[in-house]
Amino acid sequence: MFKSGLRHPDPVAIAALGNELSALATQTAAIGPWRSGGFAALARSGALSGFIPADCGGTEADEPALLRLLAAIAARCLTTALVLSQWASGCRIIAGGEQAVRKSRLPALARGDTPTTVGISQLSTSSRHLGTPSLTAARTHNTWRLNGLCPWVTGADSSDTLVTGALTETGEQLFFVVSTAAKGLDIAPPMQMLALSGSRTSRVAFRDVEPADVIVPAEAGVRTGGLATTALAVGATRAAIAIIDDEARARSALEPVAAGLRTEVDELAQRLDAAADGGIEPADRDRLRARANGLVVRAAQAALTASKGAGFVAGHPAERLVRESLFFLVWSCPQSVSAAVMCELAGLGSP
Repeated sequence: MFKSGLRHPDPVAIAALGNELSALATQTAAIGPWRSGGFAALARSGALSGFIPADCGGTEADEPALLRLLAAIAARCLTTALVLSQWASGCRIIAGGEQAVRKSRLPALARGDTPTTVGISQLSTSSRHLGTPSLTAARTHNTWRLNGLCPWVTGADSSDTLVTGALTETGEQLFFVVSTAAKGLDIAPPMQMLALSGSRTSRVAFRDVEPADVIVPAEAGVRTGGLATTALAVGATRAAIAIIDDEARARSALEPVAAGLRTEVDELAQRLDAAADGGIEPADRDRLRARANGLVVRAAQAALTASKGAGFVAGHPAERLVRESLFFLVWSCPQSVSAAVMCELAGLGSP
């Protein structure tokens, strides 16, 4: 998938993986990529290893290449892309930890032998308004005990481990690897959501749960609303444009619509690439994300309009894309991004 010295994923491998994920997309949307075979396809293609450091069994692709990969997968199956982004987030946190944990965990993850996921929204956007930490860590008898709640965990019932973060009584933020079979861990049934229910997102409760590993130092931290989220929006936008292109074969009047959206998403992708290459300030990152949010919603609505009544029927690709586009309005959305989206919807200027 990632050839040595190249900044782009191998296009032939990307195309083959995309075709395989597209063929599984309907099943994946219903039962998730772990059960449909989508996650296994990621492992076979070498996509997973690109996110893992070279000294831990991976191929260690650079950030722009990984974002291009996420966008390409999102264009074929957003459920799989979401799951991959959460898996990658967990791996990134582990990679920022001590060498012993890195060496014991990451090689198997690179091969796809064991699935993991991440539950850190309680440290970033979810439940922060409550004033008290949702998940706490306390040191007891030479071990740690976790108590509280992770409100949003993708694929908790389909993963072997969960990477999560908690606050100590002194306010220190630590990260942990927890077995999903750990005593005291309660995984709620997956939520039925407006879209992407195949991600099998659940609430996970902790009652005196002993983690398998402590990740110290937690160099990776929490990157709410990061560039990966924008990359997925780029991919979903391109999926919508593909629908308009299909409709334009019989109605040439749609060609300028597809061309205009394509120009916009290509420019956004270039800005994303530059941001990944040279770093980006949080404010600029959030502005990029807000622009991506608006674009993916508009593109999905354009695809629905182009599809006419057929697109309004459940199961049509345009119908699915419209629902999935709304996910970007609530997923890992910092306050500044939410404010910008609300202003755009209300026809107001930027906040």
